[in-house]
Order: sequence, then structure tokens, then C-alpha cells
Amino acid sequence: MALKSFIEVHPDSHFPIQNLPYGVFKPQPNSSPRPGVAIGDYVLDLSEIASAGLFDGPLLNNSDCFLQVRHSSLSTLSLLFRRRLSFRSQVEETTEPTLRDNAALRQKSLVPMNKVELLLPVAIGDYTDFFSSIHHTRNCGIMFRGPQNPVGENWYRLPIAYHGRASSVVISGTDIVRPRGQGHPIDGTPYFGPSLKVDFELEMASIVGPGNELGKSVDINNAADHIFGLVMMNDWSARDIQFWETVPLGPFLGKSFGTTISPWVVTLEALEPFACDAPKQDPPPLPYLTEKVSKNYDVSLEVHVKPAEHKDSSLVARSNLKHLYWTLTQQLAHHTINGCNLRPGDLLGTGTISGPDPDSLGCLLELTWNGEKELSWNGATRKYLEDGDEVILSGYCKGDGYTIGFGTCSGKVVPSPQ
Repeated sequence: MALKSFIEVHPDSHFPIQNLPYGVFKPQPNSSPRPGVAIGDYVLDLSEIASAGLFDGPLLNNSDCFLQVRHSSLSTLSLLFRRRLSFRSQVEETTEPTLRDNAALRQKSLVPMNKVELLLPVAIGDYTDFFSSIHHTRNCGIMFRGPQNPVGENWYRLPIAYHGRASSVVISGTDIVRPRGQGHPIDGTPYFGPSLKVDFELEMASIVGPGNELGKSVDINNAADHIFGLVMMNDWSARDIQFWETVPLGPFLGKSFGTTISPWVVTLEALEPFACDAPKQDPPPLPYLTEKVSKNYDVSLEVHVKPAEHKDSSLVARSNLKHLYWTLTQQLAHHTINGCNLRPGDLLGTGTISGPDPDSLGCLLELTWNGEKELSWNGATRKYLEDGDEVILSGYCKGDGYTIGFGTCSGKVVPSPQ
């Protein structure tokens, strides 16, 4: 609450003092990237705060760690992850009253958010996408295998995932080029051309903090200590390409053309007041996946789509992170159980987060039942996305008089090159 004395934050803002999410930004087009914290409608420039000596002490001896981030990304800051609680406390205490009473420093360090360019918050070295929503899994199983046995036995035993393409992870606001590729054969010959079934996937993702050494797994009850924070994520999918290539090795070109994430990393400390019990897992997980406390977070999720032919967007779906069957910590622990080394900045997607209700389905594959049904958004009809359609994901938690939010995660589909 300290920052309210000199920064007014609207109750509906995603970025009150209780949040303090991290990002990387450029204050001017020719500026070097630098780390920041979102507060209301402003970005607090951490490199300016560090240069002013406000972070001196045993936690952050000098400004070097922040100055390094100017030239790289929050992966550098992630290395300080084990002391993040002290860092968070120091951000809150340092800015009151020192920053409040220093007009010159405020002028340099508080930058209007609408004036900056937001960048990827981390240098993503690796990207894994899980398949952790029981509702999404069951719906896909019914669609493609029938209602008798829609969910494979192994799904209830371990968090299923595929290894994605880190190079095509982009920041919110980046256009997504409609991919070209092969689809199921028509008259004996595979279809080839621009995908006819471009889809969004409503997801969230963990950003790895310190990571683990090669050959050493992370204990399930320590897994939260390896999550720097969460972002919104849209794992764009070309369903026709995906379905033709998936057997026998899984997703490839149907997924690798683009994945969008939101610019602000919300820490688990900010989400802790919204922790809730995870769903009961039956059968019980093996010991290496059995948590002393199994929890999710009550994060309301929304999908809006702005059709190419309209100025306004339509609410397409509502869901919630609490619907995950496999928790964020189980995902991370399982990822490392074979000795795989996670590194600072790695991205771990949840998979599509669908809920139990018809309006809580997190992708068009489910909402249209693979194109069998047609949706209407302000009079625009859709089975899958058309060129010019913009998808906007958002997530937030409602506290007592404040909102913890992630901002938006948006992207527009643009035509495939000829």
C-alpha cells in the first residue's frame, strides 16, 4: 500500500502494489532494454533505482545485476530468485519514502506505460507445453477416439507434454502469420497450402527461476522454489497440420509457427492469497509427484476475439487456472525426474485450460467441436480464425479492493505469404 501515497492505482488496474510483476522494456526506441516493475499505469525502471543506490546491501550489493539486464533480459534477474521475497520487500520499502520524496528520481524512474515498448520478459532457451486440463483432454479424446475411452490411462499417471519451439515465442501484440503446411489427404493427395484451421489456445505458463543441474531432479515439495512467476500464453495451433502430422511422434509444424506470451511476469508471492486446493487426483500420483500441499491458483481467464470485420471484440470464453488437474509444481518436478536440466527463463506452458461448462472451453477446436458448429461474434460467423482476427487473452484475481492481473496477451492472424 505504500506506493499509493504518490502513485494513484485504480482498483481495477492489474498492477497494484500487491502485484509488482517484472518485465523488460525500452523507454525510447533507441534505448537499451532494461528491467521494470509495473505499478498502475507506470513502469518503475529498476536500473535507475539501482543506479541511485537504493538496492545497496546484502541482497543486491550494487546495481550490476540490473545493469546486466539492460543488455539481456530478466534471465539475469532470475538468478536472484532464491532471495525474491527479500527483493520484493525491498522494492516496497525502498520506494517509501525515498522515491516518494525525490522528485528528480521519480521523474527518471517512473515511466508512463503507454510510452514504452514492452519486450519478452526473459530470454527463452527452452519451451515445453503440457496437457494438464482434464476437461480439455476429455473433450479432445471424445472428439477423436470416441466417448468409450476418451482419456488414456497414462494421462492420469503423469503430466503429458511436448517439447515446443522457443525461437517462435513472441511478445503480446506480435502478428501471427498464417502457417503453410500439409493437411489430411483429399482424393488421395495431402492438402498443401495455408492452414484452414488456425486456432488459439488459452493457457498460462511458468517461467523457471534458478533451474536444476543436469542429472539432478527437483523434489516435488521444493518445486515452487523453481518457479519465478507466471505469464499468460496463447499456443497458436494449425489444427489441420497438427492432426495430419501428430501420429506417431506428436505436434510439430502445427504448433511451431507462433506462441504468444504476455509481457509481465507475476510472481507466486503475488498469487499466494488466491491459492486454492487442486482437484483430487485418482488414482493417487506416484510418490515423486505426491505433494504435501497440492494447490492451484484462482485466476479468472478470459478470451476475447476481435473479428477482422468489426472494431469491437467479443467475449468468447471464460475459464480458470484452478481447473488444472496436474499442478504447476507437478509439471516442473516431472519435467526434471529423468535428470533433465531446466534453466532460468525456460517456459513451461500449462496446455489449454478448459473448464466444465460450454462457455469455459479454451480453444475453437472445443468451442466448435472441430468445425461441426459455427460461432457468431457480433454477426461474424467462425469455425476457425480468419485473417485479420485478433485474439486477446487476459487473466486476473480479485482481492479485497484490488486486482492482481497479467495485462493482456494478444495477437492478430495475418495472411500467409504467397
